[in-house]
Amino acid sequence: MGIIEKMRLDGKRGFVTGAARGIGKSTATAFAEAGADVAIVDLDIAEAEKTAAEIAEKTGRKTIAVRTDCTDPEQVDAMVAKVVSELGGLDFCHNNAGICINAPAEDMTYEQWNKVININLNGIFLTDIAAGKYMLAHGGGSIINTASMSAHIVNVPQPQCAYNASKAGVIQLTKSLAIEWAKKGVRVNSISPGYIGTELTLNSPTLIPLIEKWNEMAPLGRMGTPEELQSICVYLAGDTSTFTTGSDFIVDGAFTCF
Repeated sequence: MGIIEKMRLDGKRGFVTGAARGIGKSTATAFAEAGADVAIVDLDIAEAEKTAAEIAEKTGRKTIAVRTDCTDPEQVDAMVAKVVSELGGLDFCHNNAGICINAPAEDMTYEQWNKVININLNGIFLTDIAAGKYMLAHGGGSIINTASMSAHIVNVPQPQCAYNASKAGVIQLTKSLAIEWAKKGVRVNSISPGYIGTELTLNSPTLIPLIEKWNEMAPLGRMGTPEELQSICVYLAGDTSTFTTGSDFIVDGAFTCF
């Protein structure tokens, strides 16, 4: 069997959080194109169902939509149980749901801080643990967390201390779980995207002036696309990455190199 065949995900089952649109939709599509059955997990169930239908029609894979608040432990546990029941198991997941609130630290409310930390870090913890418990009891699996280049640098010109702190926490959580589960068959890695041009980002009036600044600073002179994150996630979900755990993959067009 050649390397291309080995990188396929035929027979595997997984879920992606924050998958109704953007990065999550893109990686869920890639998983299905590689042969996996995938659950589209999102708070926006109408959009999640639309995305699931699109992916199923395009790839022929079984694709379901599950409404879940990733900050609610009971909902997360129920989501994993539903994925296992409807897809027949759980081999990988991409924990991707997250938000960003741009506000100067001295003006940021405690409510805003908690909202970002709760979704970006606590939500990753809850989905990691729920998926990890199943994988630990059923022969292993692969967990992929979305961190950010913001875990490695302080973004400018926008103030986003809560986001930066939450994503740094995701990387350290990833490494900690990787060590705890290394000999138990569960691999845990993270990806750290740079600025990615999703449909919502590119059409946001408040972000367009920032995008112009980011592109001026970027070594490649542009933002990345969601599709440019697909291959690393397919690699991490599959069996050619069995010696890869506890790693953070920065995909940022060299933005963090200076």
